[in-house]
This record gives sequence, structure tokens and C-alpha cells, in this order.
Amino acid sequence: MAKKSVVERNEKRIRMVARFAVKRARLKAMIRDRSISDEERFEAQFKLNQMPRNSAPARVRLRCGLSGRSRGNYRKFKLSRIALRDLASRGEIPGMVKSSW
Repeated sequence: MAKKSVVERNEKRIRMVARFAVKRARLKAMIRDRSISDEERFEAQFKLNQMPRNSAPARVRLRCGLSGRSRGNYRKFKLSRIALRDLASRGEIPGMVKSSW
């Protein structure tokens, strides 16, 4: 089980990414647009740099929905390998069976 503070910090980052997504996308589009002047593009780059670091999507870490584990996660299920195996063994994931031979 991950520390609660680490899980909460990641949740805060997810909320911040959602809040600033439109503004970041607009500024990045201005930076890439070669038709506007260099001064305007520089100003857009400056504004993007002034935004909170935690508003960048790259700062969000994929964590297990049950345990908060940060490593060994399956994106499709949003679960760690350990939690996925436990649920599959108990038959709680439809269509998934633990292999045995």
C-alpha cells in the first residue's frame, strides 16, 4: 500500500492537469504557429513557463486504483499486477482466468 500523501499528491496533479488543459493547449498552439510574430510566440512561451509545473500531464503517475502502487500497472485495468492477479484468482474480473497446467 502506497503512502496516502503520495496518492493524494497524484490526485491533485490529475485535477490540476484537467483545470489547465485548455489554457496549455492554446499556448502550445500559439508557440507552434509560425504565422504569428516572434514576440507573440515568445510571450506565449513565457506564459507557459509561468504556469504551475504540476499542470503538465507528464507529471501524473499511473497508479493502481486499489493499492496506489506506482510500478507494474496495466493501463487497461488501472490496476497493479498484484491486484490484478488477486482479482483474477477470485474470479472478479469477467473473462479473465488464471492459467494453470
